[in-house]
Amino acid sequence: MALGKKVLRACYDGGARLMEFTARGDFAFEVFSELNKFAIKELPGMMMGVGSITDAAAASLFMQMGANFVVTPSLREDIAMVCNRRKVLWSPGCGSLTEINRAEELGCEIIKLFPGSTYGPEFVKAIKGPQPWTKVMPTGGVTTEEPNLRAWFNAGVTCVGMGSQLIGKEVLAGQDFAKLENEVRRVLGTIGKIK
Repeated sequence: MALGKKVLRACYDGGARLMEFTARGDFAFEVFSELNKFAIKELPGMMMGVGSITDAAAASLFMQMGANFVVTPSLREDIAMVCNRRKVLWSPGCGSLTEINRAEELGCEIIKLFPGSTYGPEFVKAIKGPQPWTKVMPTGGVTTEEPNLRAWFNAGVTCVGMGSQLIGKEVLAGQDFAKLENEVRRVLGTIGKIK
């Protein structure tokens, strides 16, 4: 738990205000609950959400613990229904224009393109042609390097999701939170410059 709080604090101090907790493993809900309480109390303006949600029951549980948004690896209508009922933003992983259209019909505001590395910026550019209103967030395959970020944003993404590319094992193993804070600040600065 202490490690998670230090990661949150470093990301917050680096300028991040939106954090997705990846809900994997036994008792992940307990960890999320503690981290979300910490964010509410100690990190003004930080919004915590949950990712890797695969069914409506899990989405409901995390929303009861204060999740501000729900991210899923695939399009699940049962999750759409419970999130819409509580007016909680949900972002399903989609990999085809048909899935994207269905998600938007179900009320999705931001599509998670997953895995982004499989599709790439050209896929985003192609779908934005006939559907300029579609808001896309690639995850998986987004790196911290400027050329990668520039390619995604030039293709028309609304935002990007980063996990291990930003919070790598070496940072966690070495507990180099100053390095993480500086990297978050640098990446946000790069994105601000590109946009």
